[in-house]
Amino acid sequence: MNLRVDLGPREDWFTEKAVTTLFSGEYEVTSRSDRVGARLAGPVLERSREGELPSEGMVAGSLQVPPGGEPVLFLADHPVTGGYPVIAVVRSTELPKAAQARPGTRIRFVP
Repeated sequence: MNLRVDLGPREDWFTEKAVTTLFSGEYEVTSRSDRVGARLAGPVLERSREGELPSEGMVAGSLQVPPGGEPVLFLADHPVTGGYPVIAVVRSTELPKAAQARPGTRIRFVP
């Protein structure tokens, strides 16, 4: 499944390699997924900065990256705030397709 994304708002927290990896790698929806978010297994997205952000607003489709480097795609019941950087946001027109992804579904992100 391909999902179109827009970079940001915190892509500056990631290396150029991480952005390349986001668009060239393949991620798999894990069994740790639910209506809050799809936890993804796949290539690690390297940060260019240390530390964490203060909590900031989140929207459905946010692709948040915890310290381990594997992204979480926020879905319908996502939290309203988060403290990990968001490398990209899945376009709203793609969210219904993303919501149908089950464990084992392979996802590619396209700009």
